[in-house]
Amino acid sequence: MRHRPANLRACPLPSKCSMTPSRTTASVFGARSVNTNALRSRMPSRASPAGALSSKPWSCVCAAAAATRAANASLSRSRREGPGAIAHIDVDHDIAFSPHDRTMNIVDPMYESLAAQSQLPASVAAQIRDIGFAVIPGPLPAEGVERLSDAYDLAVATADPADVRISSSTRVTDFVDRGLEFDSICMFPPLLAACCLVIGQPFKLSGTRIRTLEPGAPAEALHVDVKPKADGWPIVGFIMMIDSFHAENGATRFVPGSHQSQRDPSDFMSEPTRPHEGEVLACGPAGSIIVFNGSVWHSHTANRSRHRRRSLQGHFIPRSARSSVDHSRRIRPEVLDRIGSFAKYILAVG
Repeated sequence: MRHRPANLRACPLPSKCSMTPSRTTASVFGARSVNTNALRSRMPSRASPAGALSSKPWSCVCAAAAATRAANASLSRSRREGPGAIAHIDVDHDIAFSPHDRTMNIVDPMYESLAAQSQLPASVAAQIRDIGFAVIPGPLPAEGVERLSDAYDLAVATADPADVRISSSTRVTDFVDRGLEFDSICMFPPLLAACCLVIGQPFKLSGTRIRTLEPGAPAEALHVDVKPKADGWPIVGFIMMIDSFHAENGATRFVPGSHQSQRDPSDFMSEPTRPHEGEVLACGPAGSIIVFNGSVWHSHTANRSRHRRRSLQGHFIPRSARSSVDHSRRIRPEVLDRIGSFAKYILAVG
């Protein structure tokens, strides 16, 4: 059966989540504010197995449209004051929010300053909290995405063979230490705000990669990025679309709400490469970013097209955890010279 895009008119951010490329995110953030505390209701201590999530056909949807019911219900509880309300990520000195209600007593002035200024559209904050992911417009205008696309291809062509791994997808380790076209991706304010929301304590960039899904690549097994309570958890992931993501070229699939189970898909599925009854596809135009809780079940789908599907990927983890890439050893002097003190903090270098 051919996957048909869902009706996007019900999307909480219709102008920013359609298949038409967006040039700017400014209008998303120019709105009345609400306090995030109302959105921070406790996660259930024991969620139902993800296999028991409401069944729906496997369809290609905008992530925001897929989350409409969950987000709208959450926003009505938060007494949102307007359609473009902003969720401020406030940090109390006695408790820093995390989805697992862990009490924090970590003094980190840089993090506290970041968290105090962090903002997310309330609907996006609700989607990340309730269903585990959201698709948002990225940091670059259309011409910037085109330049990034060229830089992407150059980085792949000139990469050290030791950084390249080829299978059904081509992976190149670490795009941070490459062209300046990549500099803004990991410092994107909504992405960092999502880290404050999910991780809820000082964090850092664990690692990044360039990833090209080759034509004919099969579906990947559903998985979580880090086991609950393991080193590097909670974790926030992101996927920036260099090419548009759609049903034919291997768009990433998610099982909404599965992060609340704190279980691995293999606990419920004997064949995690097969479609899950509750999964949805995160589709969007080039330049969009998927932001997700690394505990939500996800994977890429099969690339049935005749074209490559390119993306930039990365993860943020608690600052005390071990990074997948040692940026302090890899980063070139010219890159270190051009980035600011805040970027060095996020990379844990300098």
